[in-house]
Amino acid sequence: MIRSLWISKTGLDVQQSHLDVISNNLANSTTTGYKRVKPMFEDLIYQTIRQPGGPTQGDAQSPSGLQIGAGARVAATERIHTQGGFTRTDNALDIAIYGNGFFQINMPDGTTAYTRDGNFTRSSTGQVVTQQGFTVAPGITIPAESQSIVISQSGEVRYFTQGGATEGIVAGQVQLAVFANPAGLTSIGTNLYLETAASGAPQQGNPAANGFGSLRQYFVEASNVNLAEELVSMVVAQRAYEIMTRSITASDDMLQRLGQM
Repeated sequence: MIRSLWISKTGLDVQQSHLDVISNNLANSTTTGYKRVKPMFEDLIYQTIRQPGGPTQGDAQSPSGLQIGAGARVAATERIHTQGGFTRTDNALDIAIYGNGFFQINMPDGTTAYTRDGNFTRSSTGQVVTQQGFTVAPGITIPAESQSIVISQSGEVRYFTQGGATEGIVAGQVQLAVFANPAGLTSIGTNLYLETAASGAPQQGNPAANGFGSLRQYFVEASNVNLAEELVSMVVAQRAYEIMTRSITASDDMLQRLGQM
């Protein structure tokens, strides 16, 4: 019975972590560019009392053996990078990525972060920046006298001035980065990710070319959280948690009966 108490305890920990992940997904259901997180579970080490295939009587072999489990745990949390829906904003500097890729962001410490959040604006110097003020790489500046901005699906940024050239002036080129394993990126908050050994090194390129996604001006990518799916998962986690508490109660009752004998 003592073993069953500890096994049930691991089950409670698993379902609590499961609920934590679900709660975070629900909290970010309206966060631009957010990608839902899926918990991955695994069973713990087993105590092998009799090895499968071990001898039983005479020359007979045990067909299945005898192993007792030690419970479960959360092995990992995997971020699901499926495409989110598009939300129109009518802001000329809002860009959504349709397909693979991340925007590259220059951080104050000199590192490069990555994001799917294309909700951009201009700084006091005209640079295109994130809502936190970080520069969008490779660096695009649009002067104050610009009347309108056009961003093509391939990432070319042009601005138009009053009385200027009809074809506009090229301000720069938006580039994207792709990873062999985007689920290996580490999240640092504010819709940003950092490269890790698991994600692999980034490959940079222009949008709409060689497997890179294309851009959609005047749109941002919505969260890919499915509210109905998360609510169902919440009910499953709650029921599993209740079952684990009943298992603890049952083990405790059995121990009490043994103590009364």
